[in-house]
Amino acid sequence: MEGLKQFDLAVTPLREVNRFLHLEAQGAGVRHVKIFNADGAHSIAAGCHAPLDIEVDGHAGYYLGGMNMQANITVHGNAGPGVGENMMSGSIRVAGFASTAAGASAHGGLLVIHGDAALRCGISLKGGDIVVGGNVGGFSAFMAQAGRIVICGDAGDALGDSLYEAVIYVRGQVRSLGADARYEPMGDADFAAVQQLLAASGLNHSPREFRRVASAKTLYHWNADANQEY
Repeated sequence: MEGLKQFDLAVTPLREVNRFLHLEAQGAGVRHVKIFNADGAHSIAAGCHAPLDIEVDGHAGYYLGGMNMQANITVHGNAGPGVGENMMSGSIRVAGFASTAAGASAHGGLLVIHGDAALRCGISLKGGDIVVGGNVGGFSAFMAQAGRIVICGDAGDALGDSLYEAVIYVRGQVRSLGADARYEPMGDADFAAVQQLLAASGLNHSPREFRRVASAKTLYHWNADANQEY
């Protein structure tokens, strides 16, 4: 296939693969990269800044696609901690499950996890979109500042603790909301947003099944009279 480059991590060092993605792929006319035998390697395709389609065969370790800009990355397996950490644009799709802190501090782009995501999914989110097909662990969206998180399954403890302007849409049961998080009515814009994100993720649910969680904004300003009872 024209424009296709394949790497086998059982043979080629990851540093060499990432160097190709960073510096050589576009000049070589490559648009599609397949990486085989991921075998839990850390930082696969981290720091990529090119409009590439990257497929990873197998399970990935820490920080897959971290700081991604423009690339569309698909993982045919599970992803370790920090997948899509600080992503700026593009997309990352995980066919399996994701470990802790998926999409942490992401500024843009779309992270799709078809299975479950562990603790602190979307922690400190700064503008990206995250869609989880399954459940999320405790303290997901902790201190999320902007962006949207769609949870098609259940959520663990303290969902949305200390939220800022990020919005969460959750379809399943929530074990507990975090400090300052609250349920709000779904409006037309919310239904449209959920529909658009589900369609982009290849998931088929009715937006009417989701609830909106957002910040009550009681933490925006320090209130000495509250005696730290938040």
